[in-house]
Amino acid sequence: MNKENVLRVSDITMQFGGVVAVNNFSMEVNKGEIIGLIGPNGAGKTTAFNCITGVYAPTNGQIEFDGNVIISNYPKRKMAKIYKGENMGKYNRVIAPTPDKITKLGIARTFQNIRLFSQLSVFDNVLIAKHLHAKQNVFSATFRINHKEEKRMREETMALLEEQGLEKYKDDVSTSLPYGLQRRLEIARALATNPSLLLLDEPAAGMNPQESDELMEFIGQIRDKYNLSIFLIEHHMQLVMGICERIYVLDHGIKIAEGNPSEIQSNHKVIEAYLGVDE
Repeated sequence: MNKENVLRVSDITMQFGGVVAVNNFSMEVNKGEIIGLIGPNGAGKTTAFNCITGVYAPTNGQIEFDGNVIISNYPKRKMAKIYKGENMGKYNRVIAPTPDKITKLGIARTFQNIRLFSQLSVFDNVLIAKHLHAKQNVFSATFRINHKEEKRMREETMALLEEQGLEKYKDDVSTSLPYGLQRRLEIARALATNPSLLLLDEPAAGMNPQESDELMEFIGQIRDKYNLSIFLIEHHMQLVMGICERIYVLDHGIKIAEGNPSEIQSNHKVIEAYLGVDE
């Protein structure tokens, strides 16, 4: 496997008042990998996702995507040590981009609670995501001058729905779909932004065993078809162990383990975090 690094998270800390939700968390995703992030409820997993995707500006730490610093909040002394005399003006205290700018860079995500446009059709949910990279300006969009680009986006939307097996639902209101198909639609909408890194926040939440098995196969298929790297949060251990090459474990905001599935399954710290220990 090509070990080219896609995402590197270094020393991320996220503090809310006196509460440290994520504490000095570091991890990386290599090109083509499917990586898992697990931990008990309240461990800080979604907070870590929110830092990577620009929802939160981390209290400390740095995030690199495709070799470029996209979020940084290191003190100058730390930056000087890392970059050893290099001009640090472009690195020091980079303002965290907004989520839409992060998405334009090539990082897409889904959410623990499905966030579809509830009054729009399946087709329009995906088409809206296509507009992220549209070249038309406000004037041309308002008066629909750029018909060629609009036609291209609609054709690409339909092709994506066909690839994901959603074409027969294209005119249905998105929230009328069965739960498993709503999840698939949310992933299709993320794919419409042309990402190279896809973050999935508990994609199997609320699914029955058959739907979870189908989702596991689906994730592997889209990784290969769209040349993606995938980073997912999940409580469904069968899915995590069955599809992830490497797994990170958080507990109370602190990384307590990392490794391949067999290493994580036998790690005593992980077992204690999930099951507790006798006094």
